[in-house]
Amino acid sequence: MNMKFAIIDVETTGLGGSGQKITEIAIVVHDGKKIIDEYQTLVNPQSLITNYVVSLTGIDNDMVATAPTFKEIAQEVLRVTTDCVFVAHNVNFDYNVVRNEFKNIGIDFSRKKLCTVRLSRKLYPGLRSYSLGKLCSYLDIPLFNRHRAKGDTDATVILFEKLLEKDENNEIKKQLKGKNNEASLPALLSKETYDALPEKPGVYYFKDINGQIIYVGKAINIKKRVLSHFYDKKAKEVSLCRETSHIDFEESGSELVALLMESAAIKHHFPKFNRAQKLTNKGFGIVAYKNRKGIIQLAFNKLSLVSNPLAVFYSVNECTSFLEDLAERFDLCPKYTQLIPVGSATGRCNHYKLSNCKGICESKESIEEYNSRVNAAIESLTIRNQSFAIITKGKTIKEKAIVLVEEGLYKGYGFIENDTAVTSFEEFKNFISLQKNNSDVIRIVEQYLLQNENAEVVYA
Repeated sequence: MNMKFAIIDVETTGLGGSGQKITEIAIVVHDGKKIIDEYQTLVNPQSLITNYVVSLTGIDNDMVATAPTFKEIAQEVLRVTTDCVFVAHNVNFDYNVVRNEFKNIGIDFSRKKLCTVRLSRKLYPGLRSYSLGKLCSYLDIPLFNRHRAKGDTDATVILFEKLLEKDENNEIKKQLKGKNNEASLPALLSKETYDALPEKPGVYYFKDINGQIIYVGKAINIKKRVLSHFYDKKAKEVSLCRETSHIDFEESGSELVALLMESAAIKHHFPKFNRAQKLTNKGFGIVAYKNRKGIIQLAFNKLSLVSNPLAVFYSVNECTSFLEDLAERFDLCPKYTQLIPVGSATGRCNHYKLSNCKGICESKESIEEYNSRVNAAIESLTIRNQSFAIITKGKTIKEKAIVLVEEGLYKGYGFIENDTAVTSFEEFKNFISLQKNNSDVIRIVEQYLLQNENAEVVYA
């Protein structure tokens, strides 16, 4: 095999994301037969090392205080790794850390990658764990100075030599092919699992090595969305991918059903990588209140400050566009729909887009008449006490999906074949998988109806 391999391990500050800085690096260059070069050094990260990492590696801030910075060793790292394949145990972690260090000093670092975790899965299938420690134990590889760059690199070199010897089907060459995206996948995830993902709407479940669901997501295109996780370098995404061993999925047919499935799955399984997302109350809520004159005003505020929003959006522009549309449809005043500041001008309102105010801002219309239109606008937003079925795309062209709401309560979703005759609202219930009602799913349904005026809806 006429190739050179730079087998690399880095220790870091443990800060995560772009704050992850190298504290130690070890590189062993191998030509497929023997070691031909080596390089190792402590590195001054110019930032503090977390207490957890200090206890794990033994590398503390005093040890690296007089070490060279990465900028000072960059040319040596470039020299040693030139024309080499970048090899590491869980390669995406080490590669991305090194690449980010180069990026920070204005140098583009690019090497082909090879992961000894993924290679071990191919050549030693069926093991319960592919951590470096467990593999060394299984293969009788001596492992000294664990969690130090040189110790882990020396063990990885021996592992790599065993993998070279066992690679009878040229698995290494397959994984290094230019069009092979396998190196971008999490180390514990098989390519077969990724290849089986559909390019259709639905939900997906990231699972760890024990089969525990650690993340639930929804997508219009499951395969494309899952791949985006692997390219995302945020600390949370990197941690998620490192733990992902398998991915299950369920097709939904439409984004609406996918959103409802995702919400139910997160509440049922409470995956650890969804927790922060669910606890963070992001977005904006549309609210209605009476001012001192008795005029009902519409406005928006941060969702964390709104107890019972009429509608929920995720940007100021969405809120503004929604209120403009509502004001236009119901002849509402821009002053009292937060489209222009109430105290910005005296007399008649003005707005670059709206001119159909009937004069409430100039006292030319009674408060009662104006409030009646505001109440009509509010009534158009709510699904309270209504019973209806939303019909959307099914999982195949031969079926449709149904989302059922009865007396303002979400009942669930289901699928029905196109040629099945349904003559009454009550009959839809026969095809529904019952789900729990809560404020989140009600908001999902309301948002769908607000954003899809031409949605197919069957009322009771």
